[in-house]
Amino acid sequence: MKNAVHAAALCALASLSLAPAAPALAGPAEYVFPAIVEEGEKEIELKAGTRKLRDGSRESEYMIGFGIGVNRWWFTELSAKWHKEPAEHHDFDAWEWENRFQFTETGRYPVDVGFLLEIERPHDRAEGYEYRWGPLFQADIGTSWTTNLNLLIEKHIRTEEPEPAELGYQVQARYRWRPELEVGLQGFGEFGPWDHWKPTTEQSHRWGPALFGAVKVSQRTSLKWNAAVLFGLTNGSPRNQLRMQAEYEF
Repeated sequence: MKNAVHAAALCALASLSLAPAAPALAGPAEYVFPAIVEEGEKEIELKAGTRKLRDGSRESEYMIGFGIGVNRWWFTELSAKWHKEPAEHHDFDAWEWENRFQFTETGRYPVDVGFLLEIERPHDRAEGYEYRWGPLFQADIGTSWTTNLNLLIEKHIRTEEPEPAELGYQVQARYRWRPELEVGLQGFGEFGPWDHWKPTTEQSHRWGPALFGAVKVSQRTSLKWNAAVLFGLTNGSPRNQLRMQAEYEF
C-alpha cells in the first residue's frame, strides 16, 4: 500500500507541476471515472447530458464509445462526441481517448488507487488538443457504501489563444442496496486555475442525487447504467443538469 500511495502522490504532484493555469466547464455528459479496471471486459457505452445555463439557454452533449480492459491494470476507450451549443444544432465535436490505470490490487487495501490520462481531439482544429489527467480514488465504507474521489487537471494545448489549466474534481457515493437499483449522489466541479482558484461564487459546482443499476443479460453480458440530476451551487454553475451513462458489457 505504501508504494501505491507513493505512486499516486507522485502522479498528483506531476499533474500540478506540469499544468500552467484557467477554467473550463466539463461537458453536460460528464461522468465519474472508476479507479478499478476489469481485465478482458469489453463495453459499448453511451453517455448523454443536458443542462440549463444561468441565462436560461440550454446546452447538450452525447457520446458513443468502445472500451476494453486490456489487462488487470489498463483500460482504454475511444469515443465520438456530439455537442449542441445554445440555439444551435447537434454537431460532431471531438474524438476522445480515455486511458485508466489501476495501481493497487482490487480490495487489497482500504483505498483502490488509479490514474486517468485522457486526450481529446476537437473537430475544430483551432481548439488544439485537450488533456485531462489525475489520480482516482475508490473505497468501500462498511458493507454497503462505495465512494469515489477524483482530482483532475484539464489543459488545452496548441490553441489559437493560450488557455491555462484548471483543477477539477468528481465525487460519488453509492449505497449498494441491490444490483438492480442503488441510490447515491454525484458531484462535479471546477475551482479555476490550479494555482490561483477563482472566487467561490465564480467556481462551478454541480451536485445532486443519483441512481445506479445493473441487469444480467446472460452469463457473460450485462447492462449497467447510472443517472443523476445535478443542481448548480454557485453563480458560476449551470442552474441544473441531467446526465446519464449506459454500458453494455460483454
